[in-house]
Amino acid sequence: MALFDYLLLGVALLLFLSVISSKASTQLGVPTLVLFLVIGMLAGSDGPGGIYFDNPWLAQSLGSVALIFILFSGGLDTKWKEIKPILWKGAVLSTLGVILTALIVGCAAYYALDFSIHEALLLAAIISSTDAAAVFSILRSRQISLKGNLRPLLELESGSNDPMAIFLTTGLISLILNPETSPAALVPMFAQQMALGAVFGFLSGRGMAHLINRIRLDYQGLYPILTISLVIITYTATSILGGNGFLAVYLAGLSLSNHSFIHKRSLMHYHDSLAWLMQIAMFLTLGLLVFPKQLIPVASIGLFICFVLMFMARPISVLICLLPFRDMSIEERIMVSWVGLRGSVPIILATFPLIYGIDEANMIFNVVFFVVLTSVLVQGSTIPIVARRLGMEVPDEPLQQTLSEKMPEKEILSSLVRLEVLPECSAVGSQIADLNLPDDTWIAVLTRNGRPLRPSGSTILRAGDTLVAEASGQSLEKLRSLLGNKLSTNASDQLDL
Repeated sequence: MALFDYLLLGVALLLFLSVISSKASTQLGVPTLVLFLVIGMLAGSDGPGGIYFDNPWLAQSLGSVALIFILFSGGLDTKWKEIKPILWKGAVLSTLGVILTALIVGCAAYYALDFSIHEALLLAAIISSTDAAAVFSILRSRQISLKGNLRPLLELESGSNDPMAIFLTTGLISLILNPETSPAALVPMFAQQMALGAVFGFLSGRGMAHLINRIRLDYQGLYPILTISLVIITYTATSILGGNGFLAVYLAGLSLSNHSFIHKRSLMHYHDSLAWLMQIAMFLTLGLLVFPKQLIPVASIGLFICFVLMFMARPISVLICLLPFRDMSIEERIMVSWVGLRGSVPIILATFPLIYGIDEANMIFNVVFFVVLTSVLVQGSTIPIVARRLGMEVPDEPLQQTLSEKMPEKEILSSLVRLEVLPECSAVGSQIADLNLPDDTWIAVLTRNGRPLRPSGSTILRAGDTLVAEASGQSLEKLRSLLGNKLSTNASDQLDL
C-alpha cells in the first residue's frame, strides 16, 4: 500500500504542477503543452524525477484514448455557423494540404538522410498535421484574435486533419512491413475509411442528441458517463467496421453541438475539462517516454526538417490548396501557412514505428519530438508578431460570460418576458431541449398551476404553462411563435418587475 500511495502522490503532483504551469504560459507566451512536456521530461529518467519509462505501446494506447476525447471536445466546441462559409477551404487544407506537406518533407528527408523513400515519407506523414490546442492557447494567452474567418478556418483544419495524418502513417507502415503491397491499394482503403468515418460520425452525433433527450436519467451526474460511453462506442464501432474512428468522433462532436440537448452547457464544460485532463496525461506520458540526451545527436537533422516544414512544405501546400479561393488576400494565406504548429498528434504517431519495429523508429521518434518542440517555440512565440506585421490582428473578444456578469441587473430584468404556452401551439408535449431555442434565449422560471418550477432541458411543456424567459429581437419572436403567442413588437408581455 505504501508503494501505491507514493505512486498516487506522484501522479497528483505531476497533475498539480501541470495545472499551475498553465499560468506561466501566459507570461512566457508559449503553449501549455510545451510546459506539460517539459514537466514530463524533468520527471523522467534523464531528469531530477528519475522515473524510468520506456513503454511505447502504453504511451501510444494512452495517446489514442486521449486523442479520441480531445477530437470529440474540439468538434463539440465548433459552431456550424462559423465553419460553414469556410467548409471547402478547411476540407482541402485538411486532406490535400496534409498530403502535399508529407510529400515535400518526405522528398527533403529522403535526399538529406540515410532513409529509404518509405521511411522518409513515414517521417513526413507523422509531422504533417497541425495542432489546434497549441495555436489557440497562444492566441488566448496574448489576447489577440485574427481577422475575418481565419480563426474558424484554422480551427476546422486543425481539428479535421489528424485523420489524414493517421491514415498516411498507418498506410506507410503497412507498405514498409509488406513491401509486396502496391501503394495503389491504399486509395480504396482511404476512400472507405473517410466515407465510413464521415457517415458514422454525423449519424452518431444525431443519435447522441436524440438519446440524451429521451433517456431521462434520474441523476444528472450520469449524463457525462453516458456521453463518454457513446464517444467510445462511436470510435470502436467505426474502426471495427473499417472506418476512420478519429474522424468519426470529431464529426460526432460537431454534429452533436449543433443540436439542442439536455444539460448541453454542463456537458460541454465537462468534456472541455476531460479534454484538458487527457492532454495533460498524454503530454506527461510522452515527456516521460523521451530521453532528452538522445535529442542532442538529432538536433541538426531536426532543425533541417523543421526548416523545410515551416518555410517550404507548409507555405507551398497552403498556397496550392487556397489557389482556387479568390476571396483570400495574400496576407491571409501567409498567416494560415505560418499558423501551422505541430503538437500532440505527431508525437503520438511517432510511437507507431516503435511498436511495429521499424528500423529507423528511434531516429524518427527523436526527430519528431525535436521538430514539435522547435515548431511550437519558434512559430508559437512569433504568431502575435506575424499577425501584427501582416495586419491580421484584431482585439481579442472577451471570454463568454454568464448573463449576470455581462449585463447589469437592471438590464437583465428589463429583458425578461412572460409568455404563455397556448393549447394549439406545437410546443405542447415537447421537451424544452427539442425546441432548438437560440443560444441567447434563457428560460428562467416555469409556472404551472400557480407553482413556480425550475425548468431543465427535459421539462415537458403543457398547455397553460407560463414561462419567464430572457430573450429579445428575433430570438424573442421565434420563442413567441413556438409557444403560439402572437408576433408583436410591443412590450405588452414585458415582465413587470
